[in-house]
Amino acid sequence: MVKDGSKVGIEYTLKLDDGSIADTSEGSAPLVYQQGAGQMLPALEQSLAGLAVGDEKKVTLSPEQGYGPIQEELYQSVGIEEIPDDARTVGTLLVAQDARGNQRRVQVREVRDEEIVLDLNHPLAGKTLFFEVKIVSID
Repeated sequence: MVKDGSKVGIEYTLKLDDGSIADTSEGSAPLVYQQGAGQMLPALEQSLAGLAVGDEKKVTLSPEQGYGPIQEELYQSVGIEEIPDDARTVGTLLVAQDARGNQRRVQVREVRDEEIVLDLNHPLAGKTLFFEVKIVSID
């Protein structure tokens, strides 16, 4: 049974409102995490507590339970010259690095004459998440 401290292997598919698949373990090894160690979204982890090997569960997480709502203060303008020519298109994903060397994915939100507006929110912020999970191992 899944309980705090268990190493749990899961197969999963994450879908969005439109039915598109945002992530899946299909075709690769199961995802292994330690229950209670904060390695997954807390609401997803809580929903798996008490399940046994072979159990399957569908879990729906609101944006607040997932990656949070979209925060407009995380839109940042940069000079157009700071973005490569081939990345100056709305929707392009980039990797940005802060002064401490931490990397994060950002997305081009808007292209203006002299600047680019980047979205620093998590790519899944503001989205309802639909997980289909199967427990495949518990140690």
